[in-house]
Amino acid sequence: MEIKIADVVISLNGRDNGKCFIVTGKDDNYSFLVDGKGRKLEKPKRKKNKHIKPEGICDARLAEKLIGGEKVTNSEIRRALAEYATTKGDV
Repeated sequence: MEIKIADVVISLNGRDNGKCFIVTGKDDNYSFLVDGKGRKLEKPKRKKNKHIKPEGICDARLAEKLIGGEKVTNSEIRRALAEYATTKGDV
């Protein structure tokens, strides 16, 4: 499965192993990840694509904003990840 901007991903390696993030940017081999709390939009985590697993797309409004290049806040990121966790059953 290809990783795209606004995807929810799970970290597979490192200190953040098992943690959920949202992809805010992409390179050839790297994705830029945020969670709105420890990794904010101002300083995203750069992680190799082979070290993350795509889980699906985040909420539609946030995905539209990220893809469209509109301003997104850290609280919106946190809210989207919380909603994703409740629908996934990982509360």
